[in-house]
Amino acid sequence: MSEIKVELKERAYTIFVEKGILGKLDNVLEKKLKGANVLVVTDDCVKKIYAEKLVAELAKISSQVAVFDFPAGEESKKIGTLEMIYRAVVRNGLDRKSVIVALGGGVVGDIAGFAAATYMRGISYIQIPTTLLAMVDSSVGGKTAIDLTEGKNLVGAFWQPMAVIADPTTLSSLPHREINCGLAEVVKYGVIMDNIFFEFLEKNSGKIKSLDMHILTYIIAKCCELKAQVVSGDEREESGLRAILNLGHTFGHAIETVTEFGKFHHGEAVSIGMEMAAKFAVLQGMMKEDDAKRITALLREFSLPVENPGIEPEKLVSAMKKDKKNSGGKIKLILPSKIGSVSIVDSDEKHLLDFLRKND
Repeated sequence: MSEIKVELKERAYTIFVEKGILGKLDNVLEKKLKGANVLVVTDDCVKKIYAEKLVAELAKISSQVAVFDFPAGEESKKIGTLEMIYRAVVRNGLDRKSVIVALGGGVVGDIAGFAAATYMRGISYIQIPTTLLAMVDSSVGGKTAIDLTEGKNLVGAFWQPMAVIADPTTLSSLPHREINCGLAEVVKYGVIMDNIFFEFLEKNSGKIKSLDMHILTYIIAKCCELKAQVVSGDEREESGLRAILNLGHTFGHAIETVTEFGKFHHGEAVSIGMEMAAKFAVLQGMMKEDDAKRITALLREFSLPVENPGIEPEKLVSAMKKDKKNSGGKIKLILPSKIGSVSIVDSDEKHLLDFLRKND
Protein backbone atom coordinates (compact mmCIF):
# COMPACT_ATOMS: atom_id res chain seq x y z
CA MET A 1 0.00 0.00 0.00
CA SER A 2 1.20 3.52 -0.81
CA GLU A 3 0.59 6.08 1.92
CA ILE A 4 1.19 9.70 0.97
CA LYS A 5 1.05 12.31 3.71
CA VAL A 6 -0.34 15.76 3.01
CA GLU A 7 1.57 17.83 5.57
CA LEU A 8 -0.75 20.55 6.85
CA LYS A 9 -0.06 20.51 10.60
CA GLU A 10 -3.40 20.01 12.40
CA ARG A 11 -5.16 19.48 9.03
CA ALA A 12 -2.70 16.82 7.84
CA TYR A 13 -4.10 13.63 6.36
CA THR A 14 -3.05 10.53 4.45
CA ILE A 15 -3.81 9.38 0.91
CA PHE A 16 -4.05 5.58 0.73
CA VAL A 17 -3.52 3.98 -2.69
CA GLU A 18 -3.89 0.21 -3.03
CA LYS A 19 -5.57 -2.27 -5.33
CA GLY A 20 -8.57 -3.78 -3.49
CA ILE A 21 -8.48 -1.37 -0.54
CA LEU A 22 -12.26 -0.85 -0.67
CA GLY A 23 -12.64 -4.40 0.61
CA LYS A 24 -10.67 -3.72 3.81
CA LEU A 25 -11.64 -0.23 4.90
CA ASP A 26 -12.02 -1.29 8.51
CA ASN A 27 -8.22 -1.62 8.67
CA VAL A 28 -7.74 1.95 7.43
CA LEU A 29 -10.70 3.89 8.82
CA GLU A 30 -11.60 2.20 12.10
CA LYS A 31 -10.13 4.93 14.31
CA LYS A 32 -11.64 7.71 12.17
CA LEU A 33 -15.17 6.31 11.89
CA LYS A 34 -15.65 4.21 15.01
CA GLY A 35 -19.14 4.96 16.33
CA ALA A 36 -19.73 7.81 13.84
CA ASN A 37 -22.92 8.55 11.94
CA VAL A 38 -21.99 8.45 8.22
CA LEU A 39 -23.70 9.70 5.08
CA VAL A 40 -22.32 8.42 1.78
CA VAL A 41 -22.85 10.98 -0.99
CA THR A 42 -22.59 9.60 -4.51
CA ASP A 43 -24.18 9.80 -7.95
CA ASP A 44 -26.73 7.42 -9.41
CA CYS A 45 -24.20 5.65 -11.64
CA VAL A 46 -21.59 4.98 -8.96
CA LYS A 47 -24.28 4.00 -6.46
CA LYS A 48 -25.31 1.02 -8.61
CA ILE A 49 -21.77 -0.34 -8.69
CA TYR A 50 -20.12 0.42 -5.35
CA ALA A 51 -22.56 1.78 -2.74
CA GLU A 52 -23.78 -1.55 -1.39
CA LYS A 53 -20.24 -2.86 -0.94
CA LEU A 54 -19.08 0.37 0.68
CA VAL A 55 -22.03 0.50 3.09
CA ALA A 56 -21.28 -3.07 4.19
CA GLU A 57 -17.66 -2.11 4.90
CA LEU A 58 -18.53 1.11 6.74
CA ALA A 59 -21.22 -0.62 8.80
CA LYS A 60 -18.49 -2.68 10.46
CA ILE A 61 -17.07 0.42 12.14
CA SER A 62 -19.80 3.10 12.08
CA SER A 63 -22.91 3.43 14.19
CA GLN A 64 -25.14 4.29 11.23
CA VAL A 65 -24.61 4.51 7.45
CA ALA A 66 -27.00 6.08 4.94
CA VAL A 67 -26.68 6.89 1.24
CA PHE A 68 -27.75 9.91 -0.77
CA ASP A 69 -27.35 10.00 -4.54
CA PHE A 70 -28.00 12.53 -7.30
CA PRO A 71 -27.93 12.39 -11.14
CA ALA A 72 -24.41 11.93 -12.50
CA GLY A 73 -22.78 14.76 -14.43
CA GLU A 74 -21.36 18.28 -14.13
CA GLU A 75 -24.86 19.74 -14.49
CA SER A 76 -25.64 18.44 -10.98
CA LYS A 77 -22.84 20.47 -9.39
CA LYS A 78 -25.18 23.32 -8.50
CA ILE A 79 -27.00 24.98 -5.62
CA GLY A 80 -30.12 22.82 -5.97
CA THR A 81 -28.16 19.59 -5.50
CA LEU A 82 -26.27 21.09 -2.57
CA GLU A 83 -29.54 21.90 -0.83
CA MET A 84 -30.73 18.32 -1.32
CA ILE A 85 -27.53 17.05 0.31
CA TYR A 86 -28.06 19.37 3.29
CA ARG A 87 -31.59 18.03 3.72
CA ALA A 88 -30.35 14.44 3.52
CA VAL A 89 -27.73 15.25 6.17
CA VAL A 90 -30.41 16.64 8.50
CA ARG A 91 -32.82 13.81 7.73
CA ASN A 92 -30.20 11.24 8.73
CA GLY A 93 -29.32 12.99 11.98
CA LEU A 94 -25.72 13.99 11.28
CA ASP A 95 -24.11 16.23 13.89
CA ARG A 96 -20.69 17.86 14.25
CA LYS A 97 -19.03 14.51 15.01
CA SER A 98 -20.54 12.83 11.95
CA VAL A 99 -18.78 12.18 8.65
CA ILE A 100 -19.71 12.61 5.00
CA VAL A 101 -18.09 10.12 2.62
CA ALA A 102 -17.74 11.28 -1.00
CA LEU A 103 -17.93 8.22 -3.27
CA GLY A 104 -17.42 9.00 -6.94
CA GLY A 105 -15.67 11.30 -9.37
CA GLY A 106 -14.76 14.96 -9.25
CA VAL A 107 -18.32 16.28 -9.23
CA VAL A 108 -19.23 14.12 -6.23
CA GLY A 109 -16.06 15.02 -4.37
CA ASP A 110 -16.43 18.75 -5.01
CA ILE A 111 -20.06 19.08 -3.97
CA ALA A 112 -19.95 16.58 -1.08
CA GLY A 113 -16.84 18.30 0.23
CA PHE A 114 -18.52 21.70 0.01
CA ALA A 115 -21.54 20.34 1.89
CA ALA A 116 -19.18 19.08 4.60
CA ALA A 117 -17.34 22.41 4.70
CA THR A 118 -20.53 24.38 5.29
CA TYR A 119 -22.92 22.14 7.23
CA MET A 120 -22.85 23.20 10.90
CA ARG A 121 -19.87 25.39 9.86
CA GLY A 122 -17.87 22.32 8.95
CA ILE A 123 -17.94 18.57 9.60
CA SER A 124 -15.46 15.87 8.64
CA TYR A 125 -15.47 14.12 5.30
CA ILE A 126 -13.54 11.40 3.49
CA GLN A 127 -12.78 11.21 -0.23
CA ILE A 128 -13.20 7.84 -1.98
CA PRO A 129 -12.59 8.71 -5.64
CA THR A 130 -13.69 6.20 -8.29
CA THR A 131 -12.36 7.94 -11.43
CA LEU A 132 -8.77 8.44 -12.48
CA LEU A 133 -9.20 12.22 -12.65
CA ALA A 134 -10.51 12.34 -9.09
CA MET A 135 -7.82 9.99 -7.79
CA VAL A 136 -4.90 11.97 -9.19
CA ASP A 137 -6.25 15.46 -8.76
CA SER A 138 -9.61 16.66 -7.44
CA SER A 139 -9.82 14.42 -4.34
CA VAL A 140 -6.51 15.79 -2.99
CA GLY A 141 -5.99 19.29 -1.66
CA GLY A 142 -9.28 20.30 -0.07
CA LYS A 143 -10.77 22.38 -2.88
CA THR A 144 -14.54 22.08 -2.74
CA ALA A 145 -17.03 23.94 -4.92
CA ILE A 146 -20.17 24.18 -6.99
CA ASP A 147 -20.71 25.83 -10.38
CA LEU A 148 -22.79 28.84 -11.31
CA THR A 149 -24.21 29.51 -14.76
CA GLU A 150 -21.61 32.27 -15.03
CA GLY A 151 -18.65 29.99 -14.43
CA LYS A 152 -17.11 26.84 -12.98
CA ASN A 153 -16.26 26.49 -9.27
CA LEU A 154 -17.17 30.10 -8.46
CA VAL A 155 -18.66 29.18 -5.05
CA GLY A 156 -16.57 27.00 -2.78
CA ALA A 157 -14.29 26.59 0.21
CA PHE A 158 -10.96 25.07 1.18
CA TRP A 159 -11.83 22.10 3.41
CA GLN A 160 -9.39 19.25 3.83
CA PRO A 161 -10.65 15.66 4.05
CA MET A 162 -9.82 13.28 6.89
CA ALA A 163 -8.40 10.82 4.38
CA VAL A 164 -8.37 9.93 0.70
CA ILE A 165 -8.88 6.28 -0.30
CA ALA A 166 -7.95 5.38 -3.90
CA ASP A 167 -8.61 1.86 -5.20
CA PRO A 168 -7.35 1.48 -8.80
CA THR A 169 -9.65 -1.51 -9.41
CA THR A 170 -12.61 0.89 -9.67
CA LEU A 171 -11.12 2.17 -12.93
CA SER A 172 -12.06 -1.08 -14.69
CA SER A 173 -15.73 -0.02 -14.57
CA LEU A 174 -15.08 3.28 -16.34
CA PRO A 175 -15.64 3.99 -20.04
CA HIS A 176 -12.46 4.77 -22.00
CA ARG A 177 -13.48 8.41 -22.29
CA GLU A 178 -13.36 8.80 -18.51
CA ILE A 179 -9.95 7.13 -18.27
CA ASN A 180 -8.63 9.46 -20.96
CA CYS A 181 -9.97 12.48 -19.06
CA GLY A 182 -7.97 11.44 -16.03
CA LEU A 183 -4.87 11.00 -18.15
CA ALA A 184 -5.06 14.70 -19.09
CA GLU A 185 -4.43 15.56 -15.45
CA VAL A 186 -1.70 12.90 -15.25
CA VAL A 187 0.12 14.48 -18.21
CA LYS A 188 -0.28 17.85 -16.50
CA TYR A 189 1.81 16.74 -13.52
CA GLY A 190 4.67 15.73 -15.79
CA VAL A 191 4.55 19.05 -17.60
CA ILE A 192 4.43 21.26 -14.51
CA MET A 193 7.00 19.62 -12.25
CA ASP A 194 8.53 16.29 -13.29
CA ASN A 195 10.14 15.73 -16.70
CA ILE A 196 11.24 12.20 -15.69
CA PHE A 197 7.62 11.30 -14.95
CA PHE A 198 6.62 12.76 -18.32
CA GLU A 199 9.18 10.50 -20.03
CA PHE A 200 7.79 7.54 -18.07
CA LEU A 201 4.32 8.29 -19.48
CA GLU A 202 5.73 8.48 -23.02
CA LYS A 203 7.54 5.14 -22.67
CA ASN A 204 4.64 3.32 -20.98
CA SER A 205 1.65 4.73 -22.87
CA GLY A 206 0.72 1.29 -24.22
CA LYS A 207 0.56 -0.31 -20.77
CA ILE A 208 -1.35 2.70 -19.44
CA LYS A 209 -3.97 2.42 -22.19
CA SER A 210 -4.35 -1.31 -21.51
CA LEU A 211 -5.05 -0.48 -17.83
CA ASP A 212 -2.05 -2.32 -16.43
CA MET A 213 -2.91 -2.21 -12.70
CA HIS A 214 0.70 -2.10 -11.54
CA ILE A 215 1.43 0.91 -13.77
CA LEU A 216 -1.84 2.67 -12.90
CA THR A 217 -1.24 2.23 -9.17
CA TYR A 218 2.22 3.77 -9.55
CA ILE A 219 0.83 6.68 -11.61
CA ILE A 220 -1.91 7.45 -9.08
CA ALA A 221 0.52 7.38 -6.15
CA LYS A 222 3.07 9.51 -8.04
CA CYS A 223 0.51 12.19 -8.98
CA CYS A 224 -0.79 12.28 -5.40
CA GLU A 225 2.77 12.64 -4.14
CA LEU A 226 3.43 15.56 -6.49
CA LYS A 227 0.16 17.29 -5.61
CA ALA A 228 0.75 16.73 -1.89
CA GLN A 229 4.08 18.56 -2.19
CA VAL A 230 2.37 21.57 -3.75
CA VAL A 231 -0.63 21.63 -1.39
CA SER A 232 1.61 21.27 1.67
CA GLY A 233 3.55 24.33 0.52
CA ASP A 234 0.57 26.50 -0.41
CA GLU A 235 -2.73 25.19 0.93
CA ARG A 236 -4.87 28.24 0.04
CA GLU A 237 -3.07 29.61 -3.03
CA GLU A 238 -1.49 32.43 -1.04
CA SER A 239 2.12 32.15 -2.21
CA GLY A 240 1.32 31.40 -5.84
CA LEU A 241 2.86 27.90 -5.77
CA ARG A 242 -0.47 26.08 -5.90
CA ALA A 243 -1.51 28.03 -8.99
CA ILE A 244 0.83 25.87 -11.09
CA LEU A 245 -1.70 23.03 -10.72
CA ASN A 246 -3.97 25.05 -12.99
CA LEU A 247 -1.96 24.51 -16.16
CA GLY A 248 -4.54 24.34 -18.95
CA HIS A 249 -7.39 25.17 -16.61
CA THR A 250 -7.86 28.87 -17.43
CA PHE A 251 -8.49 28.00 -21.07
CA GLY A 252 -10.20 24.73 -20.09
CA HIS A 253 -12.69 26.17 -17.62
CA ALA A 254 -13.58 28.86 -20.15
CA ILE A 255 -14.24 26.19 -22.78
CA GLU A 256 -16.50 24.31 -20.35
CA THR A 257 -18.38 27.49 -19.46
CA VAL A 258 -18.94 28.67 -23.03
CA THR A 259 -20.13 25.21 -24.11
CA GLU A 260 -22.42 25.08 -21.03
CA PHE A 261 -20.66 22.03 -19.55
CA GLY A 262 -22.27 19.82 -22.16
CA LYS A 263 -19.79 19.24 -24.99
CA PHE A 264 -16.54 18.43 -23.22
CA HIS A 265 -15.70 16.54 -20.07
CA HIS A 266 -13.35 18.36 -17.69
CA GLY A 267 -10.24 16.41 -18.67
CA GLU A 268 -10.91 17.00 -22.36
CA ALA A 269 -11.24 20.74 -21.81
CA VAL A 270 -8.02 20.74 -19.78
CA SER A 271 -6.26 18.86 -22.59
CA ILE A 272 -7.28 21.53 -25.11
CA GLY A 273 -6.29 24.15 -22.54
CA MET A 274 -2.80 22.64 -22.12
CA GLU A 275 -2.35 22.63 -25.88
CA MET A 276 -3.38 26.29 -26.03
CA ALA A 277 -1.06 27.16 -23.14
CA ALA A 278 1.87 25.39 -24.83
CA LYS A 279 1.26 27.15 -28.16
CA PHE A 280 0.92 30.51 -26.41
CA ALA A 281 4.16 29.85 -24.53
CA VAL A 282 5.96 29.12 -27.79
CA LEU A 283 4.53 32.32 -29.30
CA GLN A 284 5.83 34.28 -26.29
CA GLY A 285 9.29 32.78 -26.71
CA MET A 286 9.02 31.00 -23.37
CA MET A 287 9.10 27.41 -24.61
CA LYS A 288 10.83 25.48 -27.39
CA GLU A 289 8.50 24.22 -30.10
CA ASP A 290 9.89 20.67 -29.75
CA ASP A 291 8.70 20.50 -26.13
CA ALA A 292 5.25 21.74 -27.16
CA LYS A 293 5.12 19.03 -29.83
CA ARG A 294 5.92 16.35 -27.23
CA ILE A 295 3.00 17.55 -25.09
CA THR A 296 0.67 17.46 -28.10
CA ALA A 297 1.88 13.99 -29.08
CA LEU A 298 1.31 12.53 -25.61
CA LEU A 299 -2.17 14.02 -25.32
CA ARG A 300 -3.06 12.58 -28.72
CA GLU A 301 -1.58 9.23 -27.70
CA PHE A 302 -4.21 9.14 -24.96
CA SER A 303 -6.98 10.02 -27.45
CA LEU A 304 -7.48 13.47 -25.95
CA PRO A 305 -8.64 16.48 -27.98
CA VAL A 306 -6.09 19.20 -28.66
CA GLU A 307 -7.76 21.27 -31.38
CA ASN A 308 -9.43 24.62 -30.72
CA PRO A 309 -13.15 23.68 -30.69
CA GLY A 310 -14.12 26.66 -32.83
CA ILE A 311 -15.34 28.88 -30.01
CA GLU A 312 -15.39 32.56 -30.89
CA PRO A 313 -12.25 34.14 -29.37
CA GLU A 314 -14.29 36.97 -27.83
CA LYS A 315 -16.54 34.51 -26.00
CA LEU A 316 -13.60 32.48 -24.74
CA VAL A 317 -11.69 35.51 -23.44
CA SER A 318 -14.86 36.88 -21.83
CA ALA A 319 -15.17 33.63 -19.87
CA MET A 320 -11.45 33.66 -19.02
CA LYS A 321 -11.83 37.12 -17.51
CA LYS A 322 -14.05 35.57 -14.79
CA ASP A 323 -11.32 33.16 -13.66
CA LYS A 324 -10.68 33.27 -9.90
CA LYS A 325 -6.90 33.59 -10.33
CA ASN A 326 -7.11 36.92 -12.15
CA SER A 327 -6.14 40.20 -10.52
CA GLY A 328 -5.56 43.82 -11.49
CA GLY A 329 -7.50 43.46 -14.72
CA LYS A 330 -4.99 40.90 -16.04
CA ILE A 331 -5.75 37.31 -17.02
CA LYS A 332 -3.41 35.00 -15.13
CA LEU A 333 -2.07 32.07 -17.14
CA ILE A 334 0.09 29.10 -16.19
CA LEU A 335 2.46 28.57 -19.11
CA PRO A 336 5.07 25.84 -19.59
CA SER A 337 8.67 27.00 -20.00
CA LYS A 338 9.92 23.45 -20.58
CA ILE A 339 8.67 20.00 -19.73
CA GLY A 340 8.85 19.84 -15.94
CA SER A 341 8.60 23.57 -15.31
CA VAL A 342 5.97 26.30 -15.64
CA SER A 343 5.67 30.03 -15.03
CA ILE A 344 2.78 32.21 -13.91
CA VAL A 345 2.19 34.99 -16.42
CA ASP A 346 -0.19 37.94 -16.56
CA SER A 347 -1.65 38.46 -20.02
CA ASP A 348 -3.94 41.13 -21.38
CA GLU A 349 -7.08 40.67 -23.41
CA LYS A 350 -5.58 41.95 -26.68
CA HIS A 351 -2.70 39.47 -26.77
CA LEU A 352 -5.04 36.57 -26.03
CA LEU A 353 -7.52 37.64 -28.68
CA ASP A 354 -4.76 37.94 -31.28
CA PHE A 355 -3.45 34.48 -30.35
CA LEU A 356 -6.88 32.83 -30.44
CA ARG A 357 -7.81 34.43 -33.75
CA LYS A 358 -4.64 33.05 -35.33
CA ASN A 359 -5.32 29.57 -33.86
CA ASP A 360 -9.07 29.44 -34.43
